[in-house]
Amino acid sequence: MANNKSGKKRILINERNRVENRYYKSSVRTLTKMFLKDLEVYQTSQDPNDKTTAQNRLSSVYSLIDKGTKRNVFPKNTAARKKSKLAAQLKIA
Repeated sequence: MANNKSGKKRILINERNRVENRYYKSSVRTLTKMFLKDLEVYQTSQDPNDKTTAQNRLSSVYSLIDKGTKRNVFPKNTAARKKSKLAAQLKIA
């Protein structure tokens, strides 16, 4: 436990940052899984509406990854790699 005021403040700030980082990381994982499910549905049905749904989901994943990068949750190259892999999977489908 911290002994002075600045140490206590650092504990609070670290906890706040940990929760915020966890939100971005888990949300990106969740949206990625949803995108992959949408992609699987599109591959089986070949319906243009399903492709549109997958593209919209990809857009929201991109947005969240970019916001996380802006807040230093993800390193720049990690974000680029994640986005590139998702885009490649959509292109293959």
